[in-house]
Amino acid sequence: MTSEVMARHRSPDYRPPMSHATLQFGSLLKEWRQRRRVSQLDLACQGEISTRHLSFLETGRAQPSREMVLHLAEQLAVPLRDRNTLLTAAGYAPIYRERPLGDPGLRPALRAMEAVIQGHMPYPALAVDRHWTLISANDALPRLLVGVDPALLAPPVNVMRVALHPSGLAPRTINLIEWRAHLLERLRRQAEASADPVLLTLLEELRSYPAPRGPKSLRETPDYGGMVVPFELATEAGTMTFLGTTTVFGTPVDITLSELALECFYPADEMTARMLRRQG
Repeated sequence: MTSEVMARHRSPDYRPPMSHATLQFGSLLKEWRQRRRVSQLDLACQGEISTRHLSFLETGRAQPSREMVLHLAEQLAVPLRDRNTLLTAAGYAPIYRERPLGDPGLRPALRAMEAVIQGHMPYPALAVDRHWTLISANDALPRLLVGVDPALLAPPVNVMRVALHPSGLAPRTINLIEWRAHLLERLRRQAEASADPVLLTLLEELRSYPAPRGPKSLRETPDYGGMVVPFELATEAGTMTFLGTTTVFGTPVDITLSELALECFYPADEMTARMLRRQG
């Protein structure tokens, strides 16, 4: 090594040449940080690293360790699928598996999911993937879908599309204005958080459906303090009002499981509960 090169290595300001991997990782890390609206200072504090080191990681002047990639991804709540992308960009092998739903290794988790869905009877419950594709549902759900265009119910069924399409549940949704706004905002947040192009396309499609006009609801509904938006549906048995909850697997290390969600609906009033019990 020449004296000039040795001097450069000894200099405190010397940085090794930026590789394609470090530049690619840095760019992705910065995108995720900005997507989460987190400053460099805040992320450095959360991750317990210096802002200087974080800056070097984002600009490609420093090579992250595998542990650092995962540590920062955890701070930014990056989905498992995209953590693999960050690892690959930094030059490491992905660690999170993605398996088809029919994989034998997923059977125990899927049995547990199915037990929750079926155990929710006589109330509607369903499972969806990250793109809102219907995976499973109990027998209470089809009873609410009477009159929906069969084309919308042909697999793969997109739950958001069924809910808001003019040939879906939209005409029978009494509080369509507020329910539509709620679903679109939920999808917007999901698409923004993940930058998933499929979700972005779905969001644009749903926004293009004719916007409802008229009063928010034809009925007086309880005020839930902004915590939840009720779903009011006209059925042959009468008006049913539901409150919904979303459940995800707590600590999955499998991409497929991490992207599944259970949507469970509960009766918001005694009349709805009685109608569901009679049907169930």
